[in-house]
Amino acid sequence: MQIIEQKKMIQELKYYKNKMSRDDLYNFEMFEKRTKDDEDLDRLSFQKLQELYSKYIKKKSKSDFDHLFKKKDDGENQQ
Repeated sequence: MQIIEQKKMIQELKYYKNKMSRDDLYNFEMFEKRTKDDEDLDRLSFQKLQELYSKYIKKKSKSDFDHLFKKKDDGENQQ
């Protein structure tokens, strides 16, 4: 199960390579190479990958987009 999550995180982090700091980029490239070799990360490496993921990928909740899909009231349209 961990290898699936690992590949998913690596795939999503590829788009953020240009925003990473030098140390983060180095670590990411090492994780990426290990993933290409179908090598399972140890517990500490996987934890570092999760930290990278949470640092660069910000998940938005559905409530952040609710205002875009609400209908306007009739009173607001007449003004």
